[in-house]
Amino acid sequence: MNSSWTPIKAAVVLALCAAQAAMPALAQQAKAQAPARPAAATVLPGDDFFTWANREWLEQTEIPADRGSWGAMAALADANNTRIVKLIDDAGRDAKANAEARKVADFYQAWMNEPAIEAAGLEPLQPRLANIADIRDRAGLSRVLGESLRADVDPLNFTNFSTPNLFGVWINQGLTEPGVNLPYLLQGGLGLPDRAYYLDASPRMDELRTRYQQYIGAMLKAGGFDNAEERAARVFGLEVKLAQSHATREASSDIQKANNVWNASDFAAKAPGMDWHAYLAGARLGKQERFIVYHPGAIAGAAAQVGATDLATWKDYLAFNLLNQFADTLPKSFADLRFAFYGKVLGGTPQQSARAKRALGATSGAMPDAVGKLYVSKYFPAESKTQVQRMVSDIKSAFESRIDKLAWMAPSTRVHAKEKVRTMYVGIGYPDLWASYDGLQVSANDALGNVMRAQQFHYSNELAKLKQRPVRSAWAMPPHVVNALNLPMQNALNFPAAILQAPFFDPKASDAANYGAIGAVIGHEISHSFDDMGAQFDASGRLRDWWTREDLAHFRAASQKLVAQYSGYKPFDDLALNGQLTLSENLSDLAGLAAAYDAFKRSPSGKGSGVDADREFFAGFAHAWRTKMRETALRRVVVTDGHAPAQYRTYTVRNLDAWYKAFDVKPGQTLYLAPQERVRIW
Repeated sequence: MNSSWTPIKAAVVLALCAAQAAMPALAQQAKAQAPARPAAATVLPGDDFFTWANREWLEQTEIPADRGSWGAMAALADANNTRIVKLIDDAGRDAKANAEARKVADFYQAWMNEPAIEAAGLEPLQPRLANIADIRDRAGLSRVLGESLRADVDPLNFTNFSTPNLFGVWINQGLTEPGVNLPYLLQGGLGLPDRAYYLDASPRMDELRTRYQQYIGAMLKAGGFDNAEERAARVFGLEVKLAQSHATREASSDIQKANNVWNASDFAAKAPGMDWHAYLAGARLGKQERFIVYHPGAIAGAAAQVGATDLATWKDYLAFNLLNQFADTLPKSFADLRFAFYGKVLGGTPQQSARAKRALGATSGAMPDAVGKLYVSKYFPAESKTQVQRMVSDIKSAFESRIDKLAWMAPSTRVHAKEKVRTMYVGIGYPDLWASYDGLQVSANDALGNVMRAQQFHYSNELAKLKQRPVRSAWAMPPHVVNALNLPMQNALNFPAAILQAPFFDPKASDAANYGAIGAVIGHEISHSFDDMGAQFDASGRLRDWWTREDLAHFRAASQKLVAQYSGYKPFDDLALNGQLTLSENLSDLAGLAAAYDAFKRSPSGKGSGVDADREFFAGFAHAWRTKMRETALRRVVVTDGHAPAQYRTYTVRNLDAWYKAFDVKPGQTLYLAPQERVRIW
């Protein structure tokens, strides 16, 4: 789904030129997501399957004013959030609520208490601001930078690359040592979404840079800093220098470039400029002997700036990042400034979300399992779990059968591939073991204090993993989130309870619709173990070459056909999809849909079924991807996201022969591909 490489790529994902000449109509249809779409009633499935399948929804749906996009996942998440807010409110009023539920309610209510937040002003941040102001030398700067380190990133989740802190850390098993947890250091420190926003010379990016620098100045001024515009210019200049050393998203998706094991003693020589002893001590990693440096160029580049850039600029940078990071929990003037830039300018969203939605997001981020437990106890029936478990078993079996039929795959590769499928841990609904929040202190009257304590609590728990063995069944996504993911380093899948409802899964719907919707999601996540990145890990989650040379060459060549197909899609005249960036997700969409179709045709209701059932299967797939996006949001997704926009994910169907038969797709129609041009990998 939106993250199959999460803890090694919140999913696993893919697609340049062959299709471009044949796709003028697709370019126009893509543009229609921002202005106007073609009249749905006149569209044939073979010209635009996305619009044909979702015509009524597209005609009747408007993007909410507080959103940059809207679709099946967002609508379901919004409905779930309404349910959860009521559960939290009920827990707050229930004198018999357990301690954990009470803690959730207190956190939420503190965030909703705007008068208390206004009265507190910047007072809760004063100790941290004073800590920054007291920096006197490079050692002090390094220590404060280390103290800001948080375990809030996943290197393989393309939507959360750049932490607001100078670096990010991710604790997980070693790439080649599945029995040991190690800290991964990642690039960070940018306030804009990606290095391209700093380095792209286009007028549009230039305008965004100007607006961002103005935002830095406005935030510093609100924080009481004089000469805010001059300070903002220096802060922005520092971020530009940091961006210059950042790896691109395509480079970050190459896991082989990430496997850089450094000893603590290596940092001074390989990344001079930083006082690494002070930094690691500040980060509570002073006793850690080994690290995986995921982005060595960015780590070295940032360390060089620590040594070269004046302390005054660094202090302003740290103060701005502190205000920016916690703006939503500061007085309204700060939250409004942040939304005006990140929401309106960068996201194209006209209206800020209601405070209740933002409060729930903060509460869920602080205590995800506690919120998820409330949701599951009320809204996830055991029958749904049983039915989805059966579907998972069917689709895994279908995927194994597809492996058996691959004429290009050598027997030795096939053995390893099937072992990966058979030994996958598949979590459905909720984790086997819930996280505990016993040590987290929550006050009903201290919103910002709660947020900061929750960050520290989470960081401490992550650091504790360095003394523990990896847990294969550990979840990386809470059960109330509408999503699903693959964890290649654990050879595991997570399907949270929240996605196991319509339009993805409906226990009362036909097998055809369910296999087309949630079945394709299940197949997608299984397939992430065999996409361009996932295929590099064996059944134990070890980064290892288990392919024959010939098999790997075939796989890569076939993958490049999908790169070309997706790079041919142009949502705008000046912007095409990046087929290489989205490769993993597109590979998984294709293999997952094919496996789900096979599983459906082998199910009791699918055996012997005809065209009508096949049409229902493919329509179910398209319904799950119905989405509308504002132009600004769509542009950001194309530039930064490892997932293709939803419309293009729907076009996966053009590579399956069964779709052509179901909808009588003919040569000359926009999506038509000759049989030899259809991409077939798994």
